[in-house]
Amino acid sequence: MKTAIILHGLPTKEEYYGKEGDSESNCHWLPWMQKQLIVNGILAQTPEMPVPYNPTYKDWKEMILRFPLNQHTILVGHSCGAGFLVRLLSEENVQVGKVVLVAPWIDPDHFLDTGMFDFTLGKNLVNKTKSVTIFESTDDGDEVKKSIELIKKEVDNLQIVTFQNHGHFCLRNMKTRKFPELLDECLK
Repeated sequence: MKTAIILHGLPTKEEYYGKEGDSESNCHWLPWMQKQLIVNGILAQTPEMPVPYNPTYKDWKEMILRFPLNQHTILVGHSCGAGFLVRLLSEENVQVGKVVLVAPWIDPDHFLDTGMFDFTLGKNLVNKTKSVTIFESTDDGDEVKKSIELIKKEVDNLQIVTFQNHGHFCLRNMKTRKFPELLDECLK
């Protein structure tokens, strides 16, 4: 059975506990993407990751490993979720299907003090997948641009898709919850 796991990014503590707005696993394009994958015969999950405003690799790894990961599993991550997938593929002995990293952030300026991104990028991490595609936007923030450049420099065989004016691929930037380009990439 084909499956997909879609990981959210890093909210502030105030956003996470705020009574207004969506939960992280249900914001931006994540619920639309989950529904589109489901109607295409792919069982998709959008787990709420533990303490996302102050993430630790150990806790996030424990959460993701609750799901079966195999060559039929599509992994999609946004921002911190994408950065987490880079570390997972760099360090763990897993074999998965297609991976799409949307605006991956690996904390190049050491904003977090949790050790979430204290790791060495795996030069051959793409070998553990069918393919790895990075979605980047020309007007994203400097930290994400630095993260992407570090990943591109260290990791072989990446596919890069560059968008104009998509910001950080959030609802406020894209002005829509639909993300057909991401769906198309996952269904290729």
